Amino acid sequence: MSTPTQVKDSFKLLLIASGITLLLWFVPYAGVLTYPVRLFVTFIHEAGHAIAALATSGTVNSIALDWNESGLTYTRGGWRLFISSAGYLSTIAYGASLLLLLRSARFARLAAAGTGVFVLLITVLFGGNLLVWLVGLLFGAGLVFLGVKGRIGVTHFLMSFLAVQCLLNAFYHLRALLYLSAFDPSIPTDAGNMSEATGGIIPPIVWALGWSVLSVLAVGMTLVVYYRSLRRKNESIDPYTPLALPPLPRSSEGRVLSSK
Repeated sequence: MSTPTQVKDSFKLLLIASGITLLLWFVPYAGVLTYPVRLFVTFIHEAGHAIAALATSGTVNSIALDWNESGLTYTRGGWRLFISSAGYLSTIAYGASLLLLLRSARFARLAAAGTGVFVLLITVLFGGNLLVWLVGLLFGAGLVFLGVKGRIGVTHFLMSFLAVQCLLNAFYHLRALLYLSAFDPSIPTDAGNMSEATGGIIPPIVWALGWSVLSVLAVGMTLVVYYRSLRRKNESIDPYTPLALPPLPRSSEGRVLSSK
């Protein structure tokens, strides 16, 4: 169970990680620093498609990433509606779950090692081009090392930063999806795939809006749970709880000795 101090420290790290992320968005050319992380977010997005395909009795041929931060997952069979929806939603789910897990610093190493192993497995099983292998091996090995050898404080901060990056970049990609779905639906997107799967009855913009609403709700619920856990931990400390005092010393005859 997390202590009040741990939850407060986690909340401070969350604010610092969010502040750094927002600052990097407005600093010219600072995007170069977060470019590898954005590729990692795309990796998680595509891995979500792959897991959805496997979960619905489909197969995964390969995953490919592009230097422009886009990606493709080649699948066969499975439930297409679920597979197409899994990309954006899995990124949000990963970031939100990571935030909740990191309310306690003791889970930071577990989160890092678990993510690293998952990334390495996806890379080895489905890596379809050079960039997937570069991102998968670098992040996978790095996160496993962080989980095994990293200092708890450093690991906690880096994983918090990664969680914030996943959430904010997922929303950034959803914004781009909304624009393409509304003004240029001819460009292939997950929302376009969903529209095709429904015979064009439901246009891409509807799917894009639906995923955006679900993402906002998921992040909102995560922040509510985070805030409530912080508040609950603070209220668990009762400032009026009397302190237990040690017993007064006694003489060899059993009389209580005065402290004066």
